[in-house]
Amino acid sequence: MTKITIAEKLAKKLKTPKQVQAYLRTLPYNREKGGETLSSAEAALRRGRLHCYEAAFAAAAILEHHGYPPLVMSLESKDGLDHVIYVFKQNGRWGAVARSRDEGLHGRPPKYRSLRDLVWSYYEPYVDKSGKIIGYQVAHLDDTGADWRTSKRNVWKAEQYLIDIRHNKIKSSPARYKKLLRDYLARGPMPRQAYWW
Repeated sequence: MTKITIAEKLAKKLKTPKQVQAYLRTLPYNREKGGETLSSAEAALRRGRLHCYEAAFAAAAILEHHGYPPLVMSLESKDGLDHVIYVFKQNGRWGAVARSRDEGLHGRPPKYRSLRDLVWSYYEPYVDKSGKIIGYQVAHLDDTGADWRTSKRNVWKAEQYLIDIRHNKIKSSPARYKKLLRDYLARGPMPRQAYWW
């Protein structure tokens, strides 16, 4: 008899991306104090702390039980501190489920006509002292060749897959970026916006 995973149990009560986003927000962020991790959905949910990619695994593992494919998006930053989010399509529009240390980098409701539009919704809140989105790409987690659902070991293969795939470039005007940087240095992170989950 196959053991029921935590994701399967959660899927019985978390049936929408918005519900999964709300649940992930209740869990502490994994600050990797004991060393870097890339735990599978099962291992991260069992631990009860998740960083961005682990949260994307968890969202994918829960929502695939409701017909959503396990898709993640890599947001490439100029400072190398990339962000990974779970992406989904609902009624022809794109949205996201995500976990982050930064308020503005959590999920988005499904209202974006294209993946590029979704990426742009993260551009402004991504700007801090060193960060700026310069590219993005979407991947199906099963293509990584890693056991992202239930492995008891770190699944670095999934991280390397996102590093290796070609990213679509995003370019913003230098003037816009400089203004966002000045704003960040003056007031800190962007205040919460209505379009954030």
